[in-house]
Amino acid sequence: MTPAGHRRLILTRHTKSSWDDPTTADHDRPLNGRGRRAALELGEWLGSRGYEPDEVLCSTANRTRETWARIVAAPVEVTPAVSYLDALYHASPDVMLNILQGASGDCVMMLGHNPGIAELAAMLPARAPIDPDFKRYPTGATLVVDFEIASWSDLRPGAGSVLDFFVPSGRD
Repeated sequence: MTPAGHRRLILTRHTKSSWDDPTTADHDRPLNGRGRRAALELGEWLGSRGYEPDEVLCSTANRTRETWARIVAAPVEVTPAVSYLDALYHASPDVMLNILQGASGDCVMMLGHNPGIAELAAMLPARAPIDPDFKRYPTGATLVVDFEIASWSDLRPGAGSVLDFFVPSGRD
């Protein structure tokens, strides 16, 4: 739960996708076994810390949709409004920022792709987390950042305070 006058962003790159079938279009690639396990692990991690979005903005790619479906498979107390947006598929950080500025939830989760999601993660906080994985933003990487703003329309780069950063392993 976020305090009044604050907004929280959970910025997540999809978990590991499968390259088993080279004829599958990029947009349609599913998660592999490691990606499915990592998404469940991510959902458990989010729930254990009380990071429960009330709005989800998700790329329409199969791997982002499947990541979200497995994250939400963990028990949650909040059922968020979910929007699947074509514009988030391989979006630039500017497009992602523009979409986020139109969000309405207090705690918003955005699921997308590199390199855009890594670039957005780097530009939002005042100070980046001290973690060797942050710059490369591997699959499943998740940044939780708070902003002292009354509305997402007030969101500006460099204004966030990092709460957490996590990369699931996806191992058994």
